[in-house]
Amino acid sequence: MKTSHQPSSANRRSLKYQIPSQPGVALIAVLWLIAILSLAAITSLRVISFDMELATAKVHGSRAFQLAEMGIAIGSNPAVERNDPLLHRMDGKNNEEVHVTLTSEGARFNINSLVFAEDKTLIRSIFIHWGLDLDAAQALADALTDWTDSDDQTALNGAEEPEYGKIGRLNQPFNRPFYDIEEMRLVLGMNRIEALRPDWRTWFTVWSSGTLDLNEANAELIAVAADVTESQASIVPETVRGIDDIRDTEDDVPFKTPAEALSLLGINAQIRQDIAGRFTTDDTTTRIQSTARSGDSTRRITAIVRNRTGKPAILDRTTEIIP
Repeated sequence: MKTSHQPSSANRRSLKYQIPSQPGVALIAVLWLIAILSLAAITSLRVISFDMELATAKVHGSRAFQLAEMGIAIGSNPAVERNDPLLHRMDGKNNEEVHVTLTSEGARFNINSLVFAEDKTLIRSIFIHWGLDLDAAQALADALTDWTDSDDQTALNGAEEPEYGKIGRLNQPFNRPFYDIEEMRLVLGMNRIEALRPDWRTWFTVWSSGTLDLNEANAELIAVAADVTESQASIVPETVRGIDDIRDTEDDVPFKTPAEALSLLGINAQIRQDIAGRFTTDDTTTRIQSTARSGDSTRRITAIVRNRTGKPAILDRTTEIIP
């Protein structure tokens, strides 16, 4: 006789909760698969979007460099004057713009010329004007001399190889002229200038003919070099700008000689040759700065050109990516 074994009702209820139904398992698996595929799709879209943005940025960056180069070419043309409308171009349709500025490098102090002329009086005056005390200004002036001279003899308050070695800086100073303004940062004591006058780079150059151009420099630099107040020195750029008080217009009245400008400051160039020797009125070195934007990308090219209106010679050229 066959015996039928039927699970009790209690066992059937237990099995019901222990073994999930097959349709429920499939539904959960499908939902998980959809979630994974959705996540993969979103990730892929983001990657594609990033790649597209990167490609667009490269295109705009390349275009911005091209526009900046065009600006340099226009600025290098001797027929283009500093107030020429060609130096500024706006293209709203293509979302592009170019701005070119032409400034004289003679509007800055040539640090190599100051050091080799041993004009420590002016160098000290600049640093004192910025806030250094006399002793610190003297020490920094001597350190600049030691950095650029060819010997290893330490000036009175200067710094040669032993002083740099004490702070772990080997093979310094370079014992040669500055090739670039940024090299001045390496001179012992310049860290204080960084804190006192963050814009100190706008005061110096290594490319001008050597002396400060009275037709180009601002009143602050003229005041320090001429040993007068900035208020007194302001008469020089005001005279150059003419009646409309705007530079590079038809009514400009540039000085022909330093003596003409110094006379307005009450300085006799024949008697104060030490001061007159710091100035010129005809520096021929031009800084051409071309800043171009294409879309969200901005690029800048700066070229230093000597004798732009004659036989131009490019002295220096730098490129920048502007954030």
